[in-house]
Amino acid sequence: MTEEIKRNKTTINVLQFICPTGFYGAERWILALAKHLDPSKVKCDLVVTAEAANPDLELCKEYKKLGLDSYEIPMSSKFDLTAVAKLVELIKDKNIHIIHTHGYKSDIIGVLAAKKAGIHCVVTPHGFENAKDLKLRTFIWLGCQAMRFATKVVPLSKQLMRDCKRIGVKDSKVLYIQNGVDLSEVEAFPAPQKSESREKRIGFVGQMISRKNISDLLDIFDSLHDKHPNTRLILLGDGDQRVELESYAKQLPSTTHIEFLGFRDDRLALLKSFDLFVMTSTLEGIPRCLMEATAAEIPVAAYNIAGIDQLITHNQSGLLAPLGDKALLEQYWESLLFDDVLAKKLTAEAKRFVYDNYSAKRMANEYTDLFEQLTRTVQ
Repeated sequence: MTEEIKRNKTTINVLQFICPTGFYGAERWILALAKHLDPSKVKCDLVVTAEAANPDLELCKEYKKLGLDSYEIPMSSKFDLTAVAKLVELIKDKNIHIIHTHGYKSDIIGVLAAKKAGIHCVVTPHGFENAKDLKLRTFIWLGCQAMRFATKVVPLSKQLMRDCKRIGVKDSKVLYIQNGVDLSEVEAFPAPQKSESREKRIGFVGQMISRKNISDLLDIFDSLHDKHPNTRLILLGDGDQRVELESYAKQLPSTTHIEFLGFRDDRLALLKSFDLFVMTSTLEGIPRCLMEATAAEIPVAAYNIAGIDQLITHNQSGLLAPLGDKALLEQYWESLLFDDVLAKKLTAEAKRFVYDNYSAKRMANEYTDLFEQLTRTVQ
């Protein structure tokens, strides 16, 4: 197969593989990569698992809008190993040279299928989950073990690089390609007019899962709202913890000013309506939502953790508090909400930094180099 590519100078056939949990950072990241790959060099198809829990596959719809091919593999349960054989069949039918996986389940199934089909497997970790549930922890462990058998592991951040080496991935298999994001869609949405009299809108966008630590976010808002009643918290996204978090929010005095909006097609329009973008995550890759917030010139306050610190520098492009310091982070929320001069200074620098350093086109070029290198190497 490798000699055929070299001899005929054909395009490299890459298959992006993910088991979607919605339409979040990883799914949007795949779209950004596919959009910016040179089709004369790389044909980038998509395959997803179709599961009862996720019947409406938004990623496939958006992928087809790019004029690219996408496929679905039915799954009868959350972890149906018959998907491996189905994936192998698709790989052979479409003459795939490289499978590129995203997420624990995708990594396990993708690595097994790549071995059976005799092709390369590239794994891109988007973040490691610090889950408490024993079954999920076991599943995550299996996904981490699968990475060790991939051809190449390409994390999104320097911290994820260290995490991959810690779980036993050989140094020779790990490659750092700095994350990139397509910010053109952010530019497409005009910023709404904001009046001085309206409520200050504090926003979060992302999955409602344990590592996002949204309970801290709710606590901080409740304390802030007690002092500043003219504030509102808007949460966009869905996930395993949403019901639990909504129940917790209902017990707070500020509950009438907290909105859980779930997944929204008008996400970017809502993002641009925020006066402040906030995160209280305990673990991150390099969050796409944070890049979008900086591109939209929304001031940012968050905990100072790995991944976030690659996008935001404290007192230069946003305000960062030590992990768990809710009182200090609340002070930072106040500063950015009510000090317009400070907010504008930090947002201008944040936008400049993201545009200068996190281009999706640059990222796609580096992945093309990797794909070309792998197809010159016998599997």
